[in-house]
Amino acid sequence: MRVLILSQYFWPENFRINELVQSLVLRGVGIDVLTGKPNYPDGKVFKGYRAFGSMREIWSGANVYRVPIVPRGFRSVFQLFLNYLSFIVFGSLVGAWQLRKVKSDVIFVYAPSPLLQALPALFISWLKGIPVAVYVQDLWPESLEATGYIRNQLIIRCVKFLVKFIYRRADLILVSSIPFKASIEKYAPKARVVYYPNSVDSSFSNPDSGIKINVPELDKGSCVVFAGNVGAAQAVHVITEAANLLLNNKDIRIVVLGSGSEIDWMRSQIVEHKLENLFLAGRYPVEAMPYLLSKASALLVTLADREIFAATVPNKIQAYMAVGRPIIASMNGEGARLIKEADAGLSVPAENGKALADAILNIYAMTQAERDKLGANAQDYFHKHFDHENLVTDLMIHLKSIVKEN
Repeated sequence: MRVLILSQYFWPENFRINELVQSLVLRGVGIDVLTGKPNYPDGKVFKGYRAFGSMREIWSGANVYRVPIVPRGFRSVFQLFLNYLSFIVFGSLVGAWQLRKVKSDVIFVYAPSPLLQALPALFISWLKGIPVAVYVQDLWPESLEATGYIRNQLIIRCVKFLVKFIYRRADLILVSSIPFKASIEKYAPKARVVYYPNSVDSSFSNPDSGIKINVPELDKGSCVVFAGNVGAAQAVHVITEAANLLLNNKDIRIVVLGSGSEIDWMRSQIVEHKLENLFLAGRYPVEAMPYLLSKASALLVTLADREIFAATVPNKIQAYMAVGRPIIASMNGEGARLIKEADAGLSVPAENGKALADAILNIYAMTQAERDKLGANAQDYFHKHFDHENLVTDLMIHLKSIVKEN
């Protein structure tokens, strides 16, 4: 089987699709990737690439075709719009030209925001007469409205029309969270929708196998670690509120590993409120994350108090479970439910700083044996429900099923 993977985001950007590609190649699947120039999350094109012009490279045995793209910029709604639009246009036109001699059996779209990146896949599918599977990571237009980037109702209606178009023409829709099904079926009642959860690379279950980087902030006191994107969807104000309430406890530290649109705001809050217990340690390569996360006393995940985010399961939950540390979740809905079902930590309502501070104190007050038990529960749940290799097998079965039907 030969699979054409289409994703606006790909290595050296840090997304789940990277590990999927590597595993599929190791299983003898021929992989071609159509993507843009790497510029997430900082909005600047990575060193060694330039925004315009197409290119081809080989990564981990996969052929990677890159189309021009307008970088997403920093906190600019207009530039983000151009970023999304440029991938749709160049992916459809330049991408189709680059792939004119490439023969594929199926197209697999890895679709975090924006879902509209599936449009080039539908166009190429029409040209080549092959089926399309869309792996939905974020619901659109719900995510677009919830983050507040777009408020114009005309634009929202246009996006809804395109979303309906994508859902109704995809041969298979995979969803990373069970509640996503109802939203998708609202737009496309006859769509074939299958639950297919995220996972992480097996290295997260074996932190000593990765890169070991010294981060001094992790070596003192009881560390609660937040990792990943620091943006509006994460409602990171709840972290600063909890840190403020915990100032009197000198042994508790909150360490943020990551960056994003709200990182400068967090810096300003640290200065304004003298938050000596909150540390912004920066972003690190994914190969170092298993080791860094393993040094935490507890791992923190937050999401904004929005209906759409209650249906979302951030991929960091799987990473946290694999590492085997207690999880503190400041979020509503499906992600909180999973942590409770796994008995992997504590969940509190989204955007409630007092409740988050209390949860951190509760974890801190536990014995080491009690914390270890929560971490072991998390790891057991990960292996039972989110094992990477098992999910790669499932993906191959799903893709082969639509190849046979066409």
